[in-house]
Amino acid sequence: MRRTRVTRARHTGLERLRRGLSAGLAAAAVLTGTSAAWGEADESASLRVGTSGDYPPFSRARDGRATDYEGFDIALARAYAADRGVTLEFVRFRWPRLSAELQAGRFDVAMSGITVRPERSVAGRFTLPIVESGAVILARDSDRFDNLTQLDLPRVRIGVNAGGHLERAARDRFPHATLLVIPDNTSVLRALREAHVDAVVTDSLEAEVWQRSEPDFARLGPFTRDRKAFLVRPDAADLAGDLDDWLLLKERDGTLARLRAEHLGAGAGLATATPLPALVAALDERLALMPVTGVVKRRSGVPLEVPEREDFVLDAAVTAALEAAHTRGVAPPSFLDLRKFFRTLLDAAKEVQWKASRDPSFAPEEPLPELDSALRPALERIDARIARLLVELPTDLDEAAARAAVADGLRTERLSDASKRAVADALAALGHRAAPGTQ
Repeated sequence: MRRTRVTRARHTGLERLRRGLSAGLAAAAVLTGTSAAWGEADESASLRVGTSGDYPPFSRARDGRATDYEGFDIALARAYAADRGVTLEFVRFRWPRLSAELQAGRFDVAMSGITVRPERSVAGRFTLPIVESGAVILARDSDRFDNLTQLDLPRVRIGVNAGGHLERAARDRFPHATLLVIPDNTSVLRALREAHVDAVVTDSLEAEVWQRSEPDFARLGPFTRDRKAFLVRPDAADLAGDLDDWLLLKERDGTLARLRAEHLGAGAGLATATPLPALVAALDERLALMPVTGVVKRRSGVPLEVPEREDFVLDAAVTAALEAAHTRGVAPPSFLDLRKFFRTLLDAAKEVQWKASRDPSFAPEEPLPELDSALRPALERIDARIARLLVELPTDLDEAAARAAVADGLRTERLSDASKRAVADALAALGHRAAPGTQ
Protein backbone atom coordinates (compact mmCIF):
# COMPACT_ATOMS: atom_id res chain seq x y z
CA MET A 1 0.00 0.00 0.00
CA ARG A 2 2.83 2.43 0.84
CA ARG A 3 4.51 1.76 -2.51
CA THR A 4 1.22 2.45 -4.29
CA ARG A 5 0.89 5.81 -2.55
CA VAL A 6 4.48 6.76 -3.39
CA THR A 7 4.01 5.73 -7.03
CA ARG A 8 0.78 7.71 -7.24
CA ALA A 9 2.47 10.76 -5.70
CA ARG A 10 5.33 10.54 -8.17
CA HIS A 11 2.89 10.12 -11.07
CA THR A 12 0.81 13.09 -9.94
CA GLY A 13 3.89 15.27 -9.62
CA LEU A 14 5.23 14.32 -13.02
CA GLU A 15 1.86 14.94 -14.62
CA ARG A 16 1.83 18.40 -13.12
CA LEU A 17 5.29 19.06 -14.54
CA ARG A 18 4.23 17.84 -17.98
CA ARG A 19 1.51 20.47 -18.09
CA GLY A 20 4.24 22.89 -19.02
CA LEU A 21 4.62 25.32 -16.15
CA SER A 22 6.23 28.31 -17.78
CA ALA A 23 8.17 29.44 -14.75
CA GLY A 24 9.89 26.08 -14.38
CA LEU A 25 10.82 25.89 -18.02
CA ALA A 26 12.06 29.46 -17.99
CA ALA A 27 14.27 28.67 -15.02
CA ALA A 28 15.59 25.61 -16.83
CA ALA A 29 16.35 27.71 -19.89
CA VAL A 30 18.44 30.01 -17.72
CA LEU A 31 20.41 27.03 -16.49
CA THR A 32 20.99 25.29 -19.81
CA GLY A 33 21.99 28.35 -21.81
CA THR A 34 24.63 29.91 -19.58
CA SER A 35 28.12 28.73 -20.39
CA ALA A 36 27.88 28.57 -24.15
CA ALA A 37 27.01 32.25 -24.53
CA TRP A 38 30.16 33.40 -22.77
CA GLY A 39 32.39 30.38 -23.35
CA GLU A 40 32.12 30.92 -27.10
CA ALA A 41 32.54 34.69 -27.11
CA ASP A 42 34.16 36.13 -30.22
CA GLU A 43 37.31 38.22 -30.09
CA SER A 44 35.37 41.49 -30.31
CA ALA A 45 33.31 40.76 -27.18
CA SER A 46 33.77 43.06 -24.21
CA LEU A 47 32.77 42.94 -20.57
CA ARG A 48 31.91 46.17 -18.77
CA VAL A 49 32.88 45.85 -15.12
CA GLY A 50 31.60 48.39 -12.62
CA THR A 51 34.04 49.09 -9.80
CA SER A 52 34.41 51.74 -7.11
CA GLY A 53 38.18 52.16 -7.08
CA ASP A 54 38.04 53.25 -3.43
CA TYR A 55 37.71 50.00 -1.50
CA PRO A 56 41.00 48.23 -0.81
CA PRO A 57 41.80 45.38 -0.91
CA PHE A 58 38.97 44.70 -3.40
CA SER A 59 39.27 47.63 -5.81
CA ARG A 60 41.63 50.59 -5.73
CA ALA A 61 42.46 53.11 -8.41
CA ARG A 62 46.22 53.26 -8.87
CA ASP A 63 47.49 56.80 -8.17
CA GLY A 64 43.89 58.04 -8.31
CA ARG A 65 43.53 57.23 -12.01
CA ALA A 66 40.02 56.28 -13.12
CA THR A 67 41.17 53.74 -15.71
CA ASP A 68 43.80 51.71 -13.84
CA TYR A 69 42.73 49.51 -10.93
CA GLU A 70 44.14 46.85 -8.63
CA GLY A 71 42.76 44.55 -5.96
CA PHE A 72 41.16 41.15 -5.40
CA ASP A 73 38.04 41.73 -7.51
CA ILE A 74 40.10 43.37 -10.24
CA ALA A 75 42.42 40.34 -10.38
CA LEU A 76 39.40 38.05 -10.68
CA ALA A 77 37.92 40.21 -13.44
CA ARG A 78 41.17 40.05 -15.42
CA ALA A 79 41.50 36.29 -14.94
CA TYR A 80 37.92 35.69 -16.09
CA ALA A 81 38.33 37.95 -19.14
CA ALA A 82 41.56 36.16 -20.09
CA ASP A 83 39.92 32.74 -19.81
CA ARG A 84 36.90 33.80 -21.86
CA GLY A 85 38.81 35.83 -24.43
CA VAL A 86 36.89 39.05 -23.86
CA THR A 87 38.05 42.64 -23.50
CA LEU A 88 37.60 44.36 -20.13
CA GLU A 89 36.20 47.84 -19.77
CA PHE A 90 36.18 49.22 -16.22
CA VAL A 91 33.39 51.66 -15.36
CA ARG A 92 33.69 53.57 -12.10
CA PHE A 93 30.62 53.94 -9.88
CA ARG A 94 29.78 55.68 -6.60
CA TRP A 95 28.31 53.47 -3.91
CA PRO A 96 24.97 55.29 -3.55
CA ARG A 97 24.40 54.79 -7.29
CA LEU A 98 25.46 51.14 -7.56
CA SER A 99 22.02 49.52 -7.97
CA ALA A 100 20.57 52.27 -10.15
CA GLU A 101 23.51 52.25 -12.55
CA LEU A 102 23.50 48.44 -12.75
CA GLN A 103 19.79 48.40 -13.62
CA ALA A 104 20.31 51.21 -16.13
CA GLY A 105 22.82 49.00 -17.96
CA ARG A 106 25.84 51.23 -17.42
CA PHE A 107 27.91 48.08 -16.77
CA ASP A 108 27.34 44.34 -17.02
CA VAL A 109 28.64 43.28 -13.63
CA ALA A 110 29.86 45.03 -10.48
CA MET A 111 33.11 43.70 -9.01
CA SER A 112 34.21 45.74 -6.03
CA GLY A 113 33.77 43.87 -2.76
CA ILE A 114 29.97 43.91 -3.17
CA THR A 115 28.23 42.72 0.00
CA VAL A 116 25.20 40.50 -0.53
CA ARG A 117 22.17 42.46 0.69
CA PRO A 118 18.43 41.98 0.02
CA GLU A 119 17.93 45.26 -1.83
CA ARG A 120 20.80 44.34 -4.15
CA SER A 121 19.27 40.91 -4.77
CA VAL A 122 16.23 42.82 -6.06
CA ALA A 123 18.41 45.01 -8.27
CA GLY A 124 20.49 42.28 -9.93
CA ARG A 125 21.85 38.73 -9.87
CA PHE A 126 24.48 37.77 -7.35
CA THR A 127 27.04 35.13 -8.22
CA LEU A 128 28.47 32.56 -5.86
CA PRO A 129 30.23 34.23 -2.91
CA ILE A 130 33.92 34.92 -3.41
CA VAL A 131 34.85 35.74 0.19
CA GLU A 132 33.41 36.40 3.65
CA SER A 133 34.17 39.31 5.97
CA GLY A 134 32.46 41.51 8.56
CA ALA A 135 31.93 45.10 9.66
CA VAL A 136 34.37 46.35 12.30
CA ILE A 137 35.15 49.52 14.22
CA LEU A 138 38.50 51.31 14.17
CA ALA A 139 38.74 53.78 17.06
CA ARG A 140 41.35 56.40 17.94
CA ASP A 141 41.26 55.90 21.71
CA SER A 142 41.57 52.32 22.91
CA ASP A 143 41.30 53.47 26.54
CA ARG A 144 37.96 55.18 25.86
CA PHE A 145 36.46 52.43 23.74
CA ASP A 146 36.97 48.78 24.59
CA ASN A 147 33.54 47.47 23.58
CA LEU A 148 30.91 48.31 20.97
CA THR A 149 28.28 49.44 23.48
CA GLN A 150 30.47 52.38 24.52
CA LEU A 151 30.24 53.71 20.95
CA ASP A 152 26.45 53.89 20.78
CA LEU A 153 26.11 57.29 22.45
CA PRO A 154 25.13 60.68 20.96
CA ARG A 155 28.46 62.27 21.88
CA VAL A 156 30.41 59.64 19.91
CA ARG A 157 31.15 60.59 16.29
CA ILE A 158 31.38 57.63 13.92
CA GLY A 159 32.45 58.01 10.30
CA VAL A 160 31.39 55.69 7.50
CA ASN A 161 31.36 55.62 3.71
CA ALA A 162 28.08 56.81 2.18
CA GLY A 163 25.60 54.65 0.36
CA GLY A 164 26.90 51.14 0.85
CA HIS A 165 26.47 48.17 3.14
CA LEU A 166 28.65 49.65 5.86
CA GLU A 167 26.45 52.74 6.24
CA ARG A 168 23.41 50.51 6.80
CA ALA A 169 25.36 48.31 9.21
CA ALA A 170 26.46 51.39 11.15
CA ARG A 171 22.91 52.76 11.39
CA ASP A 172 21.60 49.39 12.58
CA ARG A 173 24.31 48.83 15.21
CA PHE A 174 24.79 52.41 16.47
CA PRO A 175 21.38 54.14 16.28
CA HIS A 176 22.20 56.63 19.05
CA ALA A 177 25.68 57.67 17.93
CA THR A 178 26.37 60.74 15.78
CA LEU A 179 26.99 59.30 12.33
CA LEU A 180 29.14 61.24 9.88
CA VAL A 181 28.43 59.92 6.38
CA ILE A 182 31.44 60.51 4.12
CA PRO A 183 30.83 60.49 0.34
CA ASP A 184 34.31 59.24 -0.62
CA ASN A 185 35.61 56.07 1.02
CA THR A 186 39.20 57.22 0.63
CA SER A 187 38.39 60.08 3.03
CA VAL A 188 37.07 57.87 5.83
CA LEU A 189 40.50 56.91 7.17
CA ARG A 190 41.69 60.52 6.87
CA ALA A 191 38.74 61.67 8.99
CA LEU A 192 39.87 59.30 11.73
CA ARG A 193 43.52 60.31 11.44
CA GLU A 194 42.65 64.00 11.71
CA ALA A 195 40.27 63.42 14.65
CA HIS A 196 37.17 64.61 12.82
CA VAL A 197 35.54 61.43 14.16
CA ASP A 198 36.15 59.19 17.16
CA ALA A 199 35.79 55.97 15.22
CA VAL A 200 34.96 54.62 11.78
CA VAL A 201 33.06 51.61 10.49
CA THR A 202 34.95 49.61 7.91
CA ASP A 203 35.24 46.06 6.60
CA SER A 204 37.45 43.54 8.39
CA LEU A 205 39.55 43.04 5.26
CA GLU A 206 39.81 46.76 4.54
CA ALA A 207 40.76 47.29 8.20
CA GLU A 208 43.76 45.01 7.65
CA VAL A 209 44.97 47.41 4.94
CA TRP A 210 44.33 50.54 7.01
CA GLN A 211 46.03 49.19 10.12
CA ARG A 212 49.28 48.68 8.26
CA SER A 213 49.71 52.45 8.37
CA GLU A 214 47.77 53.03 11.61
CA PRO A 215 48.62 50.12 13.94
CA ASP A 216 47.68 52.05 17.09
CA PHE A 217 43.99 52.35 16.23
CA ALA A 218 41.82 50.03 18.33
CA ARG A 219 39.81 47.43 16.47
CA LEU A 220 36.43 46.14 17.70
CA GLY A 221 34.24 43.51 16.09
CA PRO A 222 33.29 42.19 13.65
CA PHE A 223 29.64 42.82 14.42
CA THR A 224 28.28 41.40 11.15
CA ARG A 225 28.99 38.33 9.03
CA ASP A 226 28.87 39.21 5.36
CA ARG A 227 29.28 37.49 2.02
CA LYS A 228 30.78 39.28 -0.95
CA ALA A 229 30.00 38.36 -4.55
CA PHE A 230 29.78 39.81 -8.04
CA LEU A 231 26.50 41.57 -8.89
CA VAL A 232 25.32 40.99 -12.47
CA ARG A 233 22.64 42.84 -14.42
CA PRO A 234 19.24 41.22 -13.81
CA ASP A 235 18.75 40.46 -17.52
CA ALA A 236 22.20 38.85 -17.99
CA ALA A 237 21.39 35.28 -16.95
CA ASP A 238 23.99 33.84 -19.33
CA LEU A 239 26.79 35.93 -17.83
CA ALA A 240 25.77 35.18 -14.24
CA GLY A 241 25.62 31.45 -14.92
CA ASP A 242 28.98 31.41 -16.64
CA LEU A 243 30.60 33.37 -13.82
CA ASP A 244 29.23 30.78 -11.38
CA ASP A 245 30.66 27.94 -13.47
CA TRP A 246 33.99 29.73 -13.63
CA LEU A 247 34.10 30.39 -9.88
CA LEU A 248 33.35 26.72 -9.13
CA LEU A 249 36.20 25.72 -11.43
CA LYS A 250 38.66 28.26 -10.01
CA GLU A 251 37.84 27.23 -6.45
CA ARG A 252 38.56 23.60 -7.39
CA ASP A 253 41.85 24.31 -9.14
CA GLY A 254 43.19 26.58 -6.38
CA THR A 255 43.11 29.87 -8.29
CA LEU A 256 40.71 31.52 -5.87
CA ALA A 257 42.73 30.40 -2.86
CA ARG A 258 45.90 31.79 -4.42
CA LEU A 259 44.34 35.15 -5.23
CA ARG A 260 42.74 35.41 -1.77
CA ALA A 261 46.12 34.84 -0.15
CA GLU A 262 47.80 37.34 -2.49
CA HIS A 263 45.29 40.16 -2.07
CA LEU A 264 43.48 39.50 1.20
CA GLY A 265 46.03 37.73 3.36
CA ALA A 266 46.10 34.38 5.08
CA GLY A 267 43.00 35.11 7.18
CA ALA A 268 40.63 35.16 4.19
CA GLY A 269 41.14 31.61 3.02
CA LEU A 270 37.60 30.23 3.47
CA ALA A 271 36.53 28.42 0.30
CA THR A 272 33.14 29.99 -0.44
CA ALA A 273 32.70 28.90 -4.08
CA THR A 274 32.26 25.19 -3.46
CA PRO A 275 28.81 23.65 -3.99
CA LEU A 276 27.66 23.16 -0.39
CA PRO A 277 28.51 26.57 1.14
CA ALA A 278 27.49 28.31 -2.09
CA LEU A 279 24.11 26.55 -2.02
CA VAL A 280 23.52 27.46 1.62
CA ALA A 281 24.47 31.06 0.80
CA ALA A 282 21.82 31.07 -1.95
CA LEU A 283 19.22 29.69 0.47
CA ASP A 284 20.14 32.41 2.95
CA GLU A 285 19.91 35.09 0.26
CA ARG A 286 16.41 33.88 -0.59
CA LEU A 287 15.30 33.84 3.04
CA ALA A 288 16.76 37.32 3.56
CA LEU A 289 14.13 38.64 1.13
CA MET A 290 11.28 37.23 3.21
CA PRO A 291 10.95 40.00 5.84
CA VAL A 292 10.28 42.68 3.23
CA THR A 293 8.15 40.22 1.22
CA GLY A 294 5.94 39.68 4.26
CA VAL A 295 5.50 43.40 4.82
CA VAL A 296 4.78 44.05 1.12
CA LYS A 297 2.12 41.33 1.12
CA ARG A 298 0.52 42.70 4.28
CA ARG A 299 0.38 46.24 2.93
CA SER A 300 -0.95 45.05 -0.42
CA GLY A 301 -3.64 42.86 1.11
CA VAL A 302 -2.08 39.72 -0.37
CA PRO A 303 -2.36 36.59 1.83
CA LEU A 304 0.95 35.32 3.15
CA GLU A 305 -0.08 31.79 2.23
CA VAL A 306 -1.53 31.01 -1.21
CA PRO A 307 -1.45 27.23 -1.84
CA GLU A 308 -1.84 27.58 -5.62
CA ARG A 309 1.15 29.93 -5.78
CA GLU A 310 3.21 27.62 -3.59
CA ASP A 311 2.47 24.67 -5.90
CA PHE A 312 3.49 26.81 -8.86
CA VAL A 313 6.81 27.71 -7.21
CA LEU A 314 7.42 24.12 -6.13
CA ASP A 315 6.85 22.74 -9.61
CA ALA A 316 9.06 25.41 -11.16
CA ALA A 317 11.88 24.65 -8.71
CA VAL A 318 11.69 20.88 -9.20
CA THR A 319 11.62 21.30 -12.99
CA ALA A 320 14.65 23.57 -12.90
CA ALA A 321 16.62 21.11 -10.76
CA LEU A 322 15.77 18.16 -13.02
CA GLU A 323 16.69 20.14 -16.14
CA ALA A 324 19.95 21.26 -14.50
CA ALA A 325 20.86 17.64 -13.77
CA HIS A 326 20.08 16.70 -17.38
CA THR A 327 22.22 19.55 -18.71
CA ARG A 328 25.11 18.59 -16.42
CA GLY A 329 24.79 14.92 -17.29
CA VAL A 330 24.48 13.92 -13.64
CA ALA A 331 21.96 11.80 -11.77
CA PRO A 332 19.28 14.04 -10.22
CA PRO A 333 18.02 13.67 -6.68
CA SER A 334 14.72 11.83 -6.48
CA PHE A 335 11.55 13.72 -7.37
CA LEU A 336 10.13 13.23 -3.88
CA ASP A 337 13.35 14.38 -2.16
CA LEU A 338 13.48 17.47 -4.36
CA ARG A 339 9.87 18.33 -3.66
CA LYS A 340 10.37 17.80 0.08
CA PHE A 341 13.43 20.04 0.06
CA PHE A 342 11.70 22.92 -1.72
CA ARG A 343 8.60 22.49 0.45
CA THR A 344 10.79 22.77 3.56
CA LEU A 345 12.40 25.89 2.13
CA LEU A 346 8.99 27.45 1.46
CA ASP A 347 7.86 26.63 4.99
CA ALA A 348 10.95 28.35 6.38
CA ALA A 349 10.26 31.35 4.15
CA LYS A 350 6.68 31.60 5.41
CA GLU A 351 7.88 31.50 9.01
CA VAL A 352 10.13 34.52 8.41
CA GLN A 353 7.35 36.36 6.55
CA TRP A 354 4.86 35.81 9.35
CA LYS A 355 7.25 36.95 12.06
CA ALA A 356 8.40 40.04 10.18
CA SER A 357 4.89 41.12 9.15
CA ARG A 358 3.76 40.94 12.78
CA ASP A 359 6.79 42.71 14.23
CA PRO A 360 5.93 46.39 14.90
CA SER A 361 9.62 47.22 15.31
CA PHE A 362 10.51 46.01 11.81
CA ALA A 363 10.70 49.00 9.46
CA PRO A 364 12.10 48.07 6.04
CA GLU A 365 13.69 50.73 3.90
CA GLU A 366 11.26 52.76 1.80
CA PRO A 367 10.11 52.71 -0.91
CA LEU A 368 9.24 49.04 -0.77
CA PRO A 369 9.80 46.95 -3.91
CA GLU A 370 6.76 45.76 -5.84
CA LEU A 371 5.79 42.14 -5.27
CA ASP A 372 5.17 41.07 -8.88
CA SER A 373 7.62 43.28 -10.74
CA ALA A 374 10.59 43.18 -8.34
CA LEU A 375 10.45 40.66 -5.49
CA ARG A 376 9.14 37.63 -7.36
CA PRO A 377 11.59 38.04 -10.28
CA ALA A 378 14.42 38.34 -7.74
CA LEU A 379 13.30 35.11 -6.05
CA GLU A 380 13.12 33.34 -9.40
CA ARG A 381 16.70 34.40 -10.15
CA ILE A 382 17.88 32.99 -6.82
CA ASP A 383 15.85 29.81 -7.35
CA ALA A 384 17.64 29.24 -10.66
CA ARG A 385 20.99 29.39 -8.86
CA ILE A 386 19.72 27.05 -6.14
CA ALA A 387 18.65 24.55 -8.80
CA ARG A 388 22.01 24.46 -10.52
CA LEU A 389 23.92 24.20 -7.23
CA LEU A 390 21.74 21.34 -6.00
CA VAL A 391 22.99 19.08 -8.77
CA GLU A 392 26.60 20.11 -8.06
CA LEU A 393 26.40 18.54 -4.58
CA PRO A 394 28.48 15.39 -4.17
CA THR A 395 26.55 12.14 -4.42
CA ASP A 396 28.06 11.07 -1.09
CA LEU A 397 27.15 14.28 0.74
CA ASP A 398 27.98 13.84 4.42
CA GLU A 399 24.95 14.46 6.62
CA ALA A 400 27.01 16.03 9.37
CA ALA A 401 28.62 18.40 6.86
CA ALA A 402 25.21 19.41 5.51
CA ARG A 403 23.89 20.14 8.99
CA ALA A 404 27.00 22.09 9.95
CA ALA A 405 26.83 24.16 6.75
CA VAL A 406 23.18 25.04 7.35
CA ALA A 407 23.73 25.84 11.03
CA ASP A 408 26.56 28.21 10.12
CA GLY A 409 25.26 29.60 6.84
CA LEU A 410 21.55 30.31 7.39
CA ARG A 411 21.86 33.67 9.13
CA THR A 412 18.50 35.26 8.36
CA GLU A 413 16.88 36.75 11.45
CA ARG A 414 13.56 35.29 12.65
CA LEU A 415 14.39 31.83 11.31
CA SER A 416 13.92 29.29 14.08
CA ASP A 417 16.36 26.54 14.96
CA ALA A 418 13.63 24.01 14.16
CA SER A 419 13.36 25.37 10.61
CA LYS A 420 17.12 25.26 10.20
CA ARG A 421 17.16 21.63 11.26
CA ALA A 422 14.35 20.81 8.83
CA VAL A 423 16.22 22.46 5.95
CA ALA A 424 19.43 20.65 6.92
CA ASP A 425 17.67 17.26 7.02
CA ALA A 426 16.01 17.84 3.65
CA LEU A 427 19.32 18.98 2.17
CA ALA A 428 21.17 15.96 3.53
CA ALA A 429 18.61 13.66 1.89
CA LEU A 430 19.42 15.15 -1.52
CA GLY A 431 22.95 13.79 -1.30
CA HIS A 432 21.75 10.20 -1.33
CA ARG A 433 21.65 9.57 -5.07
CA ALA A 434 23.49 7.41 -7.50
CA ALA A 435 26.73 8.55 -9.05
CA PRO A 436 26.65 9.17 -12.83
CA GLY A 437 26.52 5.95 -14.83
CA THR A 438 25.50 3.72 -11.90
CA GLN A 439 21.72 3.81 -12.23
